[in-house]
Formats: sequence, C-alpha cells, structure tokens
Amino acid sequence: MHGRLPLLLALACVAATCTALAADWPQFRGPNADGIAPDTGLNKDWAQKPPKVLWRLPLGDGGYAGPSVAKGLVYVIDHEGKQDIVRALKLDTGEEAWRFAYDDTDRNNYGFSRSTPVYSDGMLYTISRMGWVHCLKADTGEKVWAKNLIADFHGKKPQWDYSMSAKIDGDRLIVMPGGDGGSLLVLNKATGEKILSGGNSDVPGYSTPVVTTIDGRKQYLLFTAANAIGCDATDGKLLWSYPWKTSYDVNAPQLIVIGSYVFVTSGYNHGCALLKVGPDGATAVWSSKEIQAQFNSPVVYNGYVYAITDPGDMVCVNPQDGSCVWRQKGFEKGGLIVADGCLIGMNGKAGDLVMAKAVPDGYQELSRIVPLGGQSWTAPVLSDGRLIVRNTKEIVCLDLR
Repeated sequence: MHGRLPLLLALACVAATCTALAADWPQFRGPNADGIAPDTGLNKDWAQKPPKVLWRLPLGDGGYAGPSVAKGLVYVIDHEGKQDIVRALKLDTGEEAWRFAYDDTDRNNYGFSRSTPVYSDGMLYTISRMGWVHCLKADTGEKVWAKNLIADFHGKKPQWDYSMSAKIDGDRLIVMPGGDGGSLLVLNKATGEKILSGGNSDVPGYSTPVVTTIDGRKQYLLFTAANAIGCDATDGKLLWSYPWKTSYDVNAPQLIVIGSYVFVTSGYNHGCALLKVGPDGATAVWSSKEIQAQFNSPVVYNGYVYAITDPGDMVCVNPQDGSCVWRQKGFEKGGLIVADGCLIGMNGKAGDLVMAKAVPDGYQELSRIVPLGGQSWTAPVLSDGRLIVRNTKEIVCLDLR
C-alpha cells in the first residue's frame, strides 16, 4: 500500500465535513464542484412526509442537460427545432424569467445540449453540442459575447459532440476544444478573448475541466478521449499525462482530486484507478473494475468513493486500495449527489429517486419516490432545500425542507 494513502483518506474526510449553510448550485456538480451540497436538516422520511412538488415543467430537448441554480433562478438548456434555448426559471415557482435562443443543430444525438450553465459574477456561461460558448447576463439573458470552439479556436468535436460544462477560475473561463487548437483553452470570461491554450492535441472527452493545486502547483485537469492530463495553469504546458483509452472514446466522468491523487473512471468495462501525481508524471497506485461510471461522476465523502456504475449498481469503494465496501443493484446509469450525510441518487432507467445513508456500513435506504419516472440519467441538483430532478421530457422541483 502506498505510504501516503492514509493522508489521502484524512484529506477526504476533512473536505467532506467542512459544511456550511444552504447554498446555490451555480455550476456543474455544485458549490465546490464535488457533488456535495451543504444543506442540512433535510426531510429524510418521504413515506411519512412526501416531498411537496413546487413546480413541474415540460422540456423539449429529449436529453440530459443538468440545471444550475443561482440568485433564485434555475438555469437549464432546452431545445426547439434547430435552436438551443437557455431558460431561466424562478426557483420558487418555475415561472420563466427569460429565455435566450441561438442556432445550433436539429440533429438529435441522445438529445441536444448536455452542458450545465455556469453562473459567475452576474454572468451565465453555456456550451452547446456544436461548440458555441455564450456569455449571458444572468438576470436578463442578454448576450454579452459568443465564441465557437471549432470556427474560432480550431477545435475538434468528439463523436457525440461537446458535452462538457465550462469551468471558472477567477477571471478565466476554462474549456476543452481539442484538436490542433490544443486540448486546453483559457478565455477571458468578461470578453471571450483567448488568454492561453495548451495541453495536447487529443480529441476531447465529455468531461468538465477541473481546477486544482497539487503539491503547490496550480493545474487544469482534463479528461480527453485518450488520456487524463494535467496542464500548468500559468502557461498551459502539459505537466503529466496518463493513458486512458475507452471504447468509443467515452471518457466522461469528471476527474476527482484527493490530495495529490487523481481518481479516474469510465464505463464500457474499463474501470477505475487512483493516480499519484508527482513532478515526474502520474502513476497508478491501483486499478479496479469496481467502478465503471459511464458518464455520471462519483462523489468522495468521508473517506469513501460513492458511485453509480455499470451494470447498474450503486457502490461504495475504499480509495486506499480500490476494494468494494458495498454494492446495491437497481440504479442503471443514474447520477447521485451527497447532502446532509445522505446519498441522493437516481435509478436511471425507471426514474426512482432514492435517499440512503452515505456510510460504509452497508447500503441503508431511507426513502424512495418516483417524481417523474422514465429515463433519468441526470444527477439531481439541490439548492436551499429544493431538489431539482429531470428526465428526458420534464423537470420538477421538490421541497426537501
């Protein structure tokens, strides 16, 4: 066993227990981009107290784009005909505050956009399947700027088109165009002008970039079609690369940083691994088949990795050695988050919404309802006690307070 892995476990525990008051969900995977909501005091007995439906609305995109929440508005990318529709909905009522449409594609490819809108400093940033990056005023939907990853930066779409969400780092916007333009692209978030590019020339994967510091060096982590990589945040230089070739180049879950380690996983019978990142590159501490997450990202909480994995199980894995602690069937390709000491996950096939204890002492289900039903691959979103769930046809907001 690697000598520093006990420290890894301690860091995971510290990160998970530093909770705060209820917060917005302004970006992909929540306030800290780790799939953990700071909400406490949630209703955990849905049999005795069924969650109230605050609002429910139809969606036309037939897909899986995740919502975000900021300043009392829910943002989601919908679709009509040849246009993506960025919609802002009032969190309390679902009433539409504004919408912004732009031309993209009429070709259904497992739905249309899959990107989560990102809120930062009064602005909203979106990415489309065809590579359109928009900056909108978050309160009105007015366009501030737009760039195209292919036309403006020589990007190369992956087989199922762009699926990442943007990532904010201060005054920077990090995206992954791929191809000759470089896997890494950093834009000025106020103007859309290029600050730097770098990395390698891989085709992109479907994963959202990660901003992190490992051993004192700030890095941007990217999951490309063939590699997990780390780039220097100062100049974009490739710092390390670890080969990760998956069937159909589907590298989609977000890379997860735990101290100086990076957890990586993908589906199609590939599996997972824990990488030790150092000055001489990245090496695998262990690899395993216990987590094979096709596109939804695992969550690290209190020293354990929780995930929904092929062939449809929810699992708890020990990150020190990759061993499975427990496994529960019946979740297909759903997503999950952690809140108030609980796992909140979706049965991706039937649409069951499940709450279970986030503990390594076996699967302990607390509550289960079916808010929408049907294919529900998108991970839920939680903001100030309101849980937002979608399937391919509808979106609903439930009160868990």
